[in-house]
Amino acid sequence: MTGALMAGGRSRRMGRNKAFIEVDGAAIIERAARVLSSVFDEFFIVAGEDHVYDGLGHRVYTDIYRDAGSLGGVFTALTYAGSGACFVAACDMPFLKAGAVRAVADAAVEAGGDYDAVVPRVGGRLHPMHAVYNRTSMALMEEMIKARELRIGDFLKRVRVLELTEAFFAGRGVEGIADSVVNVNTAEDLERLGRRKIR
Repeated sequence: MTGALMAGGRSRRMGRNKAFIEVDGAAIIERAARVLSSVFDEFFIVAGEDHVYDGLGHRVYTDIYRDAGSLGGVFTALTYAGSGACFVAACDMPFLKAGAVRAVADAAVEAGGDYDAVVPRVGGRLHPMHAVYNRTSMALMEEMIKARELRIGDFLKRVRVLELTEAFFAGRGVEGIADSVVNVNTAEDLERLGRRKIR
């Protein structure tokens, strides 16, 4: 399985590129890249502008479809992946955890080809940017992108999704899934996280 980090967002609500905001002494994207590259033999970054991330020391692929949001990023990741499935995470997840990532990837392997996506449901909602996608769903992705139907939630409603509950992670002894799926979009998010003790 391949690991891919999505760095295509424009960070409008943050006002600057949130991927390079430092948390605990490291840029969010650097920490997330270390986590994913420790779990997957093949790892790369998907970005709207590749030159921005050249200095990180990882392969960077530019979005095939520009301004296509997360769905476009996942499509690009699957296009370049050397395997039939890809774990994707957003670059704004400062507390991504290798154990949680590995649990999602393992669940996808165990499910085989029975699902198009394997997605955690934590805190009452799905987290599509901490999930595994299979190549089986690429035709629908491209169809939706060309039609400018870019909501990844709408995509998930049309494919076979294996939802991983908090009980699933607890049953496997995986700690910190609630932290692993946290993302930051605004300065207020960062301030709140600064006051929060992360396990």
